[in-house]
Amino acid sequence: MSSPAAHGQALNIADRLAELGTVRVSPYFGGAGLSLGGRQFGFVMKDGLYFRVDHGSLPEFKASGSEPFRYDTRLRTVTVASYWQVPDEVRASEELLGKWATEAIRASRH
Repeated sequence: MSSPAAHGQALNIADRLAELGTVRVSPYFGGAGLSLGGRQFGFVMKDGLYFRVDHGSLPEFKASGSEPFRYDTRLRTVTVASYWQVPDEVRASEELLGKWATEAIRASRH
């Protein structure tokens, strides 16, 4: 079950990305997943927006100071290297959000 806050944020992101197609929002491990064409390309978790990365998009995330998604278990911290946090300045810009989402959608196809 997704948190109401994460679900609401994901719906807002989906609306902002409507020009890319129908972005679906679904529950995702306590957050909310974002998918297009049946492929998940991002998610919202604890106020963070994370997009799928690959070798082509990862350098831009690193250059922005972004970090991969991490969560703690009882035994260790798990790093999910295929999803990185979208920087605030990208999240705030319609143009940049669309560009980065397009790259995440492309990365989700690999």
